[in-house]
Amino acid sequence: MSAAARVEPGPVRRQGRATRRRRVLEGRTLPVLTILSLIALLWYLAAIPMNWQTETAKLDRAGVPYGLTETVAATWSAERPVLPVPHQILQEVWKTVFEVRPTSPRSLVHHAQVTLSSTLLGFALGTGLGILLAVAIVHSTVLDKSLMPWIVTSQTIPILAVAPMIIVVLNAVGVTGLLPKAAISTYLSFFPVTVGMVKGLRSPDAMHLDLMRSYDASPPQTLLLLRWPAAVPFLFASMKVAVAAALVGAIVGELPTGAVAGLGARLLAGSYYGQTIQIWSALAVASLIAGGLVALVSLAERVVLERMGARR
Repeated sequence: MSAAARVEPGPVRRQGRATRRRRVLEGRTLPVLTILSLIALLWYLAAIPMNWQTETAKLDRAGVPYGLTETVAATWSAERPVLPVPHQILQEVWKTVFEVRPTSPRSLVHHAQVTLSSTLLGFALGTGLGILLAVAIVHSTVLDKSLMPWIVTSQTIPILAVAPMIIVVLNAVGVTGLLPKAAISTYLSFFPVTVGMVKGLRSPDAMHLDLMRSYDASPPQTLLLLRWPAAVPFLFASMKVAVAAALVGAIVGELPTGAVAGLGARLLAGSYYGQTIQIWSALAVASLIAGGLVALVSLAERVVLERMGARR
């Protein structure tokens, strides 16, 4: 091997590192990291005045001399802080996810599985209901003028007021367990799918619709061959909103039921016993689940659109 050949990998590696750095600077990585760092800094600063009174009172009762440094450290390591700091939340998440058996009531994996099951069921029901309503609205002027306003109005009612009513009514007819929580998820998730699909099914140009009529295509044929392919991008965009809303509905559905499992039950238990770190860790896991579900929908969107031959 020649000396030039032996030296060649060095410049190639340096060029590769420069390319990666340029991608980081020009892409979304650096802005996201900057915003996250700013949020973390403001979070730590906000925890100082929020926890100051309780922690200085504890230091006074301990009878030990303390200064500003000791007080700030105490506000960032309080056992029951008013506002826990990020590292306390991460420690709690790590302990309850990786250091506890997944079947234990103290495990966030166990609670996340309970909430996720009702989320997915409610999301599936809400997506199906939204698609059916959108198809009916697009093909019926009467339903468009009569049903669509009520669909929009239904979302103006606070979910915290609707959830107990749904739970009580379903329990009265013997429906308990997973379905009441899934019903609330369905209530929140069908709306974005309905609105998005109505927009998508109406997106084809009038020229294309006239062409289908000239071919003597029936309404079902027009739906399957023209309207549905045009509506697929709208469907996935609305599903990303719907799946996050379904998770919120599942958590809210666990609050009025006195559930002993689920992220909502974890939030209630933390509020009852003043365990703010437990509350924030459950919220952190819920946000991670929501992000994962949205990412899965995005992955499905990419696969489906590529199979359909869409250009990205």
